[in-house]
Amino acid sequence: MSSAGRCGPVGWPGLWRTARGREQGLRFDPELLYVGAMFHDLGLTERFRRTDRRFEIDGADEARRFLRAHGVTGGPADRVWTAIALHTTPEIPLHMAPEVALVTRGVELDVLGIGYHAVSDEQRAAVVAAHPRPDFKNEILAAFTGGIEDRPETTFGNVKADVLAHFSPGFVRGDFVEVIQNSEWPE
Repeated sequence: MSSAGRCGPVGWPGLWRTARGREQGLRFDPELLYVGAMFHDLGLTERFRRTDRRFEIDGADEARRFLRAHGVTGGPADRVWTAIALHTTPEIPLHMAPEVALVTRGVELDVLGIGYHAVSDEQRAAVVAAHPRPDFKNEILAAFTGGIEDRPETTFGNVKADVLAHFSPGFVRGDFVEVIQNSEWPE
């Protein structure tokens, strides 16, 4: 996106991502990063979620629609889509374009605390002062549960299966080995 600011300045959702990018010396488009940050969990909301696919894809598709409506297409829109679609996939996004890697880095810091000490005490204090985190851990887990419990099969092979295993009674985790052993292939 242009530096003219079609989507506004890098605000709270992009702060952790921007801090991690600067700490790593990465060159990135701050507006694309902002859109990735803004839309990455949108698929957890009732308005934007579908029940037949992962919430990450719901958010990625909505971000792409938003970008196209603002004249951003091709590679830049694809980077944002990929950043959102892969933001819960450990390690792989970190080897991709900076915007893709940094959406994941921001999520890792915000939700998991990974990279906590890579951001200065002053940076953390400033962000938290502006955007407090009251009961964040419980609130984010509730948001994850509410956003995926009506599509448990979409958690197969990803970290959100852990959420449902803890908070959704009766959830049965998919088993990769059983899928292979029970496939239609005759042996």
